[in-house]
Amino acid sequence: MIPWLGPEPVFPPVSQALSHPNGLLAAGGDLSSRRILTAYSEGIFPWFSDGEPILWWSPAPRMVMFPDELKVSRSLAKTLRNLDYEIRVDSAFHEVMRACAEPRAGQDGTWIVPEMVAAYCRLHQIGYAHSFETWIDGELAGGLYGVSIGRMFYGESMFSRRRDASKLAFVHMVRHLQAQGVTMIDCQMHTEHLASLGARLISRDVFLATLKENVRHPQPDRMWDYHYRHESS
Repeated sequence: MIPWLGPEPVFPPVSQALSHPNGLLAAGGDLSSRRILTAYSEGIFPWFSDGEPILWWSPAPRMVMFPDELKVSRSLAKTLRNLDYEIRVDSAFHEVMRACAEPRAGQDGTWIVPEMVAAYCRLHQIGYAHSFETWIDGELAGGLYGVSIGRMFYGESMFSRRRDASKLAFVHMVRHLQAQGVTMIDCQMHTEHLASLGARLISRDVFLATLKENVRHPQPDRMWDYHYRHESS
């Protein structure tokens, strides 16, 4: 059994999260900005499918990206050099969310249900949710979105309409956040795609200690003023 959350944005200790399924901590509550930000600051995130109650998770081990461990393959480095593209931040947040919510090949549905889209768009409006976008030939070709508290960034989802478009956004995001003093990016769950870019699993204790250190630092001014245009020679 897991606890059912009440009206206040209070969560049980993450040490009480289940092992099977890994990280399931609580159910219920709402998707208010206050509750979501409280969750992230404690290493918890919402993840549920249409027709389910809101479910809250804190898996162990935790997939993270340390910016100085970013891996850029030869093929991706070639794309970075030879493709004409543009990276923007927060120019099409809602469109990025809608694209991430589209069902993937082999999937019946999506966890980015309309309530989640609305909740994260509210977070974007108050300055806590951000998108990194790859534009090619004037069209949104790929990108990702996530939540930022202090100097902590929590990646949520990414999409590609063109080959490597989400990877381009990811590489620029990691490098930019590193320049802003971010030392760890939460990737939540293990995927081979993220592992190929340098993300790895760490223990819950290490994750929480690093998180608590980062969320209490103020963000640099103009942290989200980023724009990059690359034209191949």
